[in-house]
Amino acid sequence: MDNRKYLAVFIDIDGTLIKSDHSISPATADCIKQVLDKKVLVVLVSARPMHGILPIAAEIGLTQFPIASLNGAYIAKAGEMIFESVINLDLVSKVHEKLSQYPVTPIYYEERNWYAESQNPATDKEQKITEVPLTLLPFADMMSGWQNRNTGPAKILVIGDPIVVSELESKLKIEYQDQLNIYASKPPYLEIMGKGASKLDAVKLVSKQFGIDKENIIAIGDNFNDQEMIAYAGCGIAMGNAPDKVKAIADYVTDTNNNDGVAKALEKFIA
Repeated sequence: MDNRKYLAVFIDIDGTLIKSDHSISPATADCIKQVLDKKVLVVLVSARPMHGILPIAAEIGLTQFPIASLNGAYIAKAGEMIFESVINLDLVSKVHEKLSQYPVTPIYYEERNWYAESQNPATDKEQKITEVPLTLLPFADMMSGWQNRNTGPAKILVIGDPIVVSELESKLKIEYQDQLNIYASKPPYLEIMGKGASKLDAVKLVSKQFGIDKENIIAIGDNFNDQEMIAYAGCGIAMGNAPDKVKAIADYVTDTNNNDGVAKALEKFIA
């Protein structure tokens, strides 16, 4: 029996909090309310951009709590930025050159805006989870804009055939492992962020701000970009729909996202 008192829960969104139809089940929403009533901090930690998270946060009463978007590259609390990481533009250019050699779709995310060179089914799918319209620009124009504004993308999302994406992941990690955080969030998706931007870094930053030790943290996720925070947390929970490698590092495996896995985990350890 786990008798620890958990003070914070960090929850991934896609494949974890929400069902495959992008809805939150009433059981999960009710359970999160019960957890909040116990004065437990609940933090959404997602690869989504902030504008793809806020409607979900509003639905379950989390808009005043910290939210980590773009795999931890952008963290805000009650609309105020508390952390931001952008990728060095020299690295952005080098990675783009490498990606252009493969049949993949790179998408470049800022805190609010997102960019691609062309529209296709991959960008259309991403558009469905955000109200902010995609900006179509040649890559050279993206670079000019970032240079002029002294900024850069917080995340590069690469979408393509899983075999191609896996090959790209291996090659990029060999070349840029010391300069970039590179994770597969699911087989067709590769997420690229600057060093210091990861879900684990977000968990550490937020828990430090609230004075919460790792032993009193729960982290729940379903994929490879969740592995580090699951391994770090006092109680790391993998979803029933997670890959076996993710389940293997978890302290507990709950039910699937389509069968109230988050609610069942929270009921077991907190509510």
